[in-house]
Amino acid sequence: MARFRTGRFRTGAVVAVLTAGVMLAVSPMASAAPATGDGLKHCAVSDGRQPETATPEEVGVDSAALREAVTLASDPTRFTFQVFRNNCLIAGGPNNQQAGGVAWNLWSSTKSVVSMVTGVAVSEGKLRVDDPIDSYLPAGLGDSSHRAITIRSLLTETSGMEVAVASEGVTGLVQLDPNVVAQALGMPIVNPQGAEWQYSQRAIDLLAYVVQRAVGEDFQAYAQRKLFDPLGIRQGDYHWARDRSDNTYGYAHLVLPPNDFAKLGLLLTDNGNWHGNQLISTAYLDQARTPTEANPCYGFLFTVNGPGCDAAFPGLPKDAYQMSGMMRQDNFIVPSLGLLVSWTGITVPGGAVSFPHDVLRALTGAFRSPTLADPGPYQQHPDISLADPMIMNPDATYAALGLGPMAYPGCGFLSCLGAPLTRPFADWPAGCFILGCVGADPGTPGIR
Repeated sequence: MARFRTGRFRTGAVVAVLTAGVMLAVSPMASAAPATGDGLKHCAVSDGRQPETATPEEVGVDSAALREAVTLASDPTRFTFQVFRNNCLIAGGPNNQQAGGVAWNLWSSTKSVVSMVTGVAVSEGKLRVDDPIDSYLPAGLGDSSHRAITIRSLLTETSGMEVAVASEGVTGLVQLDPNVVAQALGMPIVNPQGAEWQYSQRAIDLLAYVVQRAVGEDFQAYAQRKLFDPLGIRQGDYHWARDRSDNTYGYAHLVLPPNDFAKLGLLLTDNGNWHGNQLISTAYLDQARTPTEANPCYGFLFTVNGPGCDAAFPGLPKDAYQMSGMMRQDNFIVPSLGLLVSWTGITVPGGAVSFPHDVLRALTGAFRSPTLADPGPYQQHPDISLADPMIMNPDATYAALGLGPMAYPGCGFLSCLGAPLTRPFADWPAGCFILGCVGADPGTPGIR
């Protein structure tokens, strides 16, 4: 779940549970790289497992000041931490070697990956963002109001469908969802589309299905072939969960190694280009990182640095944007600086809510080419109340059981739309359960 700001409330943190640890170090290593006109070292991205490295000074960053940021980033909640500039790894931690290959739930950063896959399909001319989903849904699925929702409205979380963030997501945690597409189409429409930003989970599940229909190929197969394969992300690296009707979850549950998560961030830092191949068009990414009228801090399933959103990007330029997942599974992307800050982990109640601000403030203070303004100390912002109906509405949970006003006709716990359902967790490989994948079983996802 992202940091977000709406007309109703503003929050600087969201649900946080569990804990882990990480220690960091400034890279003392460097490898050969081509010279460029700015006088800084630029590295080539790697399809393999070892990114090129540089000393901080080679990329215009002060190593002593960066070391202070590294100290702050030694927060025990961090599983991995990596800093790249100009595609060069300049800071990381001793746990990265062990943890970087462990498949790890990205939570709502999964939404940003769905946006990236959508961008690939748009770039190929497979669909258009202003098309209604009616153009891609099979006949008879969903009513006319839902079918009139545009792809843009799904991407910007302005579909108008009622949302209940926690109540929608909880059934995915226990893998009870019979058919997330039908469940999305059963959510009542309560606002005109485009009018109000509301953080829907089901809308992104619906988007993944629409993209699948548009490209004529299983969503995950398309993502593997068009996005992951070019980056060297292997199918055996990760697990992307499905519901009991074989639909891909779009809102969360991409269980991906942190090192591969960083590759996705590097692709965005390079404006969708990888080794000279434009995987996602700059036209799409320009829209994806542009604030919307409904929410100046949100684009196409990315948190963006729009007007009044500086608190989420302390000291960073206006082109900064973020893949943001619950418990701080984050990529901070700044194309103008060639900067990627990537971290994963788990957070606990009482953990330092100022952690992102403090680390990013120290990191921006380490820049020498260019120098960046000090954003000042962290200031507390009110969090969303769990009593807010946008967060909790039991009807969204009951719908997964075929009960209540949000249940889609003919879709219940045992069958949906005339088809039998698989058992919960039937698609999860050995060693995988919600948070991540561990173990020696050769079928367990991860970088080996």
